[in-house]
Amino acid sequence: MSWTLRVRDKFQAAHYLREYKGKCEKLHGHTFQVEVEIEVRELDKAGIGIDFTEIKKKLAEILPDHTNLNDVFPFNPSAENLARHLFGELKKHYPLKRLTVWESEDASATYSEDR
Repeated sequence: MSWTLRVRDKFQAAHYLREYKGKCEKLHGHTFQVEVEIEVRELDKAGIGIDFTEIKKKLAEILPDHTNLNDVFPFNPSAENLARHLFGELKKHYPLKRLTVWESEDASATYSEDR
């Protein structure tokens, strides 16, 4: 028996994609949305796996809000690379299942570890 907890947050940031030919090679911005999925197998006495407030607080701590992502990270800040990086950071604290980064309402990248 298990439950999947989902938490979402948004952040605003600019970036450009190196080694890419097209309009995204120029500096531009997004309102990124991040969705985290955490798997829990037990609930506490209140019937809660992990408090959503706790997860949201930790997620807010690692999101690079109002930055140029190229200045923050040593990798090319594509949605795919951001998803992998943020997954790794949150995995230090929670049993993550997958993490999705949305660059727009219709374009996202999801990262999960192979099982």
